[in-house]
Amino acid sequence: MIKLAKEYRQVLILLITLFISIQSFAQKPADWQLEKMPASLETDFALSSLPTYLRTGATVYLLDPTKGYYIARKGTNGFICFVSRTEWEWGQFRKDLATPISFDAEGARKIFPVNMAVAAMRASGKFTALQIKDIIISRVKKGIYKAPSRTGISYMLGPLMRSYPGPIAAPDNMTLMTMSMPHYMFYAPYLTNTDIGNIPNGQQDGPVVINAEAAILGERKSPYGFIILPAGEKERAKIISDDKELIKRLVAYKPYFKIGTGNK
Repeated sequence: MIKLAKEYRQVLILLITLFISIQSFAQKPADWQLEKMPASLETDFALSSLPTYLRTGATVYLLDPTKGYYIARKGTNGFICFVSRTEWEWGQFRKDLATPISFDAEGARKIFPVNMAVAAMRASGKFTALQIKDIIISRVKKGIYKAPSRTGISYMLGPLMRSYPGPIAAPDNMTLMTMSMPHYMFYAPYLTNTDIGNIPNGQQDGPVVINAEAAILGERKSPYGFIILPAGEKERAKIISDDKELIKRLVAYKPYFKIGTGNK
């Protein structure tokens, strides 16, 4: 019996080791490692998220695919900007996701640490996309990541973004789309569209609450809600006109940056 028990433990250990090895093997570098965007292009793309009068004094973060985000230029006005390359809520690693985002000082303190952690975990190659999702959810529930303590703003005024669309940016929509949607985002922790008098799924021509994490954490339980206000028609047209060279550079770099390009 002792001999059989010993052999059973050895087989069990072997199976566990094999399972871990298979899991590690399944996560190939091609699945998680991002390509480094040319620094000048990434810088200009990140800065495009901000109004022109804030760009000179903003801190610029660039992504090192082997380490995570780092400060490429230290600013003075409290605003930060970067290009988001991973949306943890969707639980998948994409190589063709890129959205310029900025935060004011409060967003830099309370929201950006999530982006930093996700980028660092992905860069390490030690975590799957679903593991990262679970870790972030756990940290939010434990209060490690907290809601902004005051009203603030995240500018997303870039000429284009390549992200998950969907009426309420729900993590069950896995389709990526390159779109032109300059907008303003105001911190609205735990809010719903009902609170602002909008229909449940929001409307595209007015303020709408976006909170992708609510689909995971539950309604009124996610600290990362935003009231989104789209830029006006004239403002959007001017942004696209002013940034037409940037758009050309992005499309020349990767064809999927052409507005209207979508894929699963």
